[in-house]
Amino acid sequence: MEDSRVWAFEESLWTGDADHYRQSIDDDCRMVLPAHPYVFDGEAAIAAVSATPRWTEVALSETSIARPEEGLIVVAYKAEASKPDAAPYVAWCTSTYRRLGHEEWRVVQHQQTPPLAV
Repeated sequence: MEDSRVWAFEESLWTGDADHYRQSIDDDCRMVLPAHPYVFDGEAAIAAVSATPRWTEVALSETSIARPEEGLIVVAYKAEASKPDAAPYVAWCTSTYRRLGHEEWRVVQHQQTPPLAV
């Protein structure tokens, strides 16, 4: 998957509807999110984010992509997301995708780290 498609896919995970999210997340996905219980796996990861109201806008910056082997993509970035009636959200994130078939990718890992107070 070329870089522009990677970033469009990642943005869609922030702004897309719950069905899109369920179709994009692997059953074996592992997530670390800044909400209890913090570590989510499989269906719990899908349910945790699917039930959350989606962001209307997200800007990705400080982006980085690695392709450590065929069929595996790792991304890192800063996300700044917003939606009506909610405070803006900022986090440093990583996601890992694996290819299941031609043009078929699923997220197998995602983490979000909000800015730490110093």
